[in-house]
Amino acid sequence: MAEDEKKNLVKLKKIDSGNQKGSTSSEKLSSTKDLVNKKDSEKKKMENKKSKKIKKNKEKIYDKAVANGFGLKISPKQCKYTCRVIRGKSPDAAVARLQAVIDEKRPVPMAGLEVGHKRGKGLAGGKFPKNACRGIMEIVKQANANAVVLGIENPVIAIAKSNQASAPYRKAGRKAKRTHIYIEIRDKVKIMEARKK
Repeated sequence: MAEDEKKNLVKLKKIDSGNQKGSTSSEKLSSTKDLVNKKDSEKKKMENKKSKKIKKNKEKIYDKAVANGFGLKISPKQCKYTCRVIRGKSPDAAVARLQAVIDEKRPVPMAGLEVGHKRGKGLAGGKFPKNACRGIMEIVKQANANAVVLGIENPVIAIAKSNQASAPYRKAGRKAKRTHIYIEIRDKVKIMEARKK
């Protein structure tokens, strides 16, 4: 820092000597010192602003963990009902539920569709959408990993939704099935506190 200040003083002296030919040497020195002081004060202000921004970013609490799947080769219709099943569960419970569907132990309820009835209490129509469950399971695991990194204590899947993606054409003009999936994990305690307010 001291060397930089000396260099700045030397440069400013040369500039001032060219600009102020009639002024005395003491006036030149005082003006150069003022310029150097102004530059130092500006540098300090900039450093303070940067440090404040860094502190704010460190103090900022991340209250949600997000994971996305874009253009997955899954049926949007099946994803809609599968996301409905895992919504409100913890990530570990959601993965276990999806694994049960893949193993054909528990079906996904699809009462709104004309599908065959399945065994289970209070269950009308249902299916075992294995492909959809595999794709959604990967995204749930990613969201869970993000939640661990961000330090979410009581993770729960707050939002699980699927949207139809732009699909390419296949042979004979048939459209392929493509889906976007969005999963958001939040702290269960904070959600309950927000509802009370």
